[in-house]
Amino acid sequence: MTTTTAAVLVPLLPFLGAVATLLTGRRAPGFVRPLAVLPTLAAAALAVLVACRQGGGQPLDAARRLTPTGSVPIDLALHLDGFAVLVAVLVTVVASCVQLYSTAYLREDPRYPSYAALVSLFTAAMLLVVYSGDLMVLLVGWEVMGVCSYFLVGHYWETEAARSASLKAFLVTKLGDVPFLFGLFLLASDAGTFRITGVLHTVATGSLSHPTLTALLLLAGVAGKSAQFPLHTWLPDAMAGPTPVSALIHAATMVAAGVYFTARLLPVFTASTAALLVLAVMAAVTMLGSALAALAQDDIKRVLAYSTVGQLGYMTGALAVGDRGAAVFHLLTHGAFKALLFLGAGVVIHAAGTNSLAAMARMRGLARRVPDACWTMTVALLALAAIPPFSGFFSKEAVLGAAEHAARGEAPGIPGAAGWTVLLAGLVTALLTAAYCARLWLMCFCGKDPDAAQHGRESAAMTGVLWVLLIPTIALGLAAWQLPDWFDGRSLAPTLPTSLLSTGCALAGGLVVYGAWRRTQALAARVPLGAVAADPEAAPAVSEEEAIATHLAAYGSIAGAQDPADPGRLLLGPLHRHAATGFHLDALYAALFVRPVGAAARLVRFLDREVVETYVRGAGTAPGWLGAAVRRAQTGNVQTYLSVLFAGSVVLAVAAVLVASGA
Repeated sequence: MTTTTAAVLVPLLPFLGAVATLLTGRRAPGFVRPLAVLPTLAAAALAVLVACRQGGGQPLDAARRLTPTGSVPIDLALHLDGFAVLVAVLVTVVASCVQLYSTAYLREDPRYPSYAALVSLFTAAMLLVVYSGDLMVLLVGWEVMGVCSYFLVGHYWETEAARSASLKAFLVTKLGDVPFLFGLFLLASDAGTFRITGVLHTVATGSLSHPTLTALLLLAGVAGKSAQFPLHTWLPDAMAGPTPVSALIHAATMVAAGVYFTARLLPVFTASTAALLVLAVMAAVTMLGSALAALAQDDIKRVLAYSTVGQLGYMTGALAVGDRGAAVFHLLTHGAFKALLFLGAGVVIHAAGTNSLAAMARMRGLARRVPDACWTMTVALLALAAIPPFSGFFSKEAVLGAAEHAARGEAPGIPGAAGWTVLLAGLVTALLTAAYCARLWLMCFCGKDPDAAQHGRESAAMTGVLWVLLIPTIALGLAAWQLPDWFDGRSLAPTLPTSLLSTGCALAGGLVVYGAWRRTQALAARVPLGAVAADPEAAPAVSEEEAIATHLAAYGSIAGAQDPADPGRLLLGPLHRHAATGFHLDALYAALFVRPVGAAARLVRFLDREVVETYVRGAGTAPGWLGAAVRRAQTGNVQTYLSVLFAGSVVLAVAAVLVASGA
């Protein structure tokens, strides 16, 4: 099997699996799980084979003319370089873990066949984005992911939260896709082709007519897809979907697509200093705002969602200082430990019966109940906090090291202001990241009150994939000395100054939260424990399955109550209320856009129904009235007709005499 054939099969196998799952879901439900898992596993094996054969050498290009367009041609093209083959391995491995995990997590869900098919289609679309060498074919995968995310986030469509979250995710990402499409058209008009290699050649020769406008249009699409400020608000709400979907979206697909696209076309962005500054500011605001918001969230999945937004800010920050190797390196390590965190959170939620950290903080023995999730999530949180020697430390240091070089003027063509912006924001975010990681761990696994109710043992399929993902979470950091051969040749090894600064910030953040947590324990001891403490053996307010499916609190009001033992509340103080709501961006957008559009829609509806339809109804009613009047005159009596004729003649004669006398 040639490398090109294997690369074609990588996205094709999940697509065929999705089609087969949809066709056999009702007729042969026993085949659904094998059709969901096996094609994705086979695609993962082929992706590893393609990566080994490509080996970080010269890019491999293959193309076939898809259809004549009469202007700019569209090619079914492959472009395999070090970035593409490694990201494809990440996507397929995470997707395989998600599919295997979902067989147990959604084992009682009647809509599992459609769910599994959509996950497979989602995976195939992301792989199409990764391997595509033509921008129009890439756009197909880009848009298919948006459609799949709409259905997957809204999987629990019975709940209002899932319905609104799916619609919000679709609309916000599509809002960014409109200027993104115009940016692609501008690139194609200048390059005369949609081929990525042709576009990059045009940029290298300085033939790009409007680099700043093109880059900013493309950035709008990237901000929407990769949840960057100001289009990031859809991602935390997307937690209303199943936990495996959250892991897939946050770790390997959808949000990774924008970062990967920017890395592939980075010369387009570096051709404009203004675009790099905008990207740097966008990354800095995203990092800081999301870290503060994560420190104030009560839902464990929303904490991880905001952490994803922040880590994507690190990636776009690396791109803003012109180092796509550091950005993709962090994309790879983040994909591993974030998938582990979300799937581990799913195990914890399944065991605790609630998403609420406040409720988990009241539960003693949760760490003993789910030891697999506890140990693996501990390592993943250390990686997220960039504590050495875990993978997140090396990739985050690569980002901060690149920002330091740009700040010192050692990166040609990169403004120093962009470097300083990313570096300072990255260091502050490192402190905040360690803080919310420590808070999450303490509230999850250090409860001191009555034991949580038993919800049964966790499935081996759910816990087994955690240990599989633990391997890259630990080992990917060692690739820092090998990946330059796969990327642009730039060193990804950590530098001493930024390593000391960021590690010091991370340790300080963790210690501060630990101190705040110790201080809040005395306050928590004086607060009534509510329903859980009163009767830990009592039946929960809702069933475990309903809590998992609808994300309701299984422990009554205590799950949604403000926890006095929350160290985040103590640290943030008055800022906590604003950070918990994402700094009111949703309310701002509702006031600026949603309400005016809704008012305009109501006005149009009123005009259509009360004005336009009035004329339409009048046009039909008036002839009816006229016909009724004429029909009443048709009596069939000849004397009546002669009388009317005579009266009319008299009126006409009188009128003629009056007119003649007046003249």
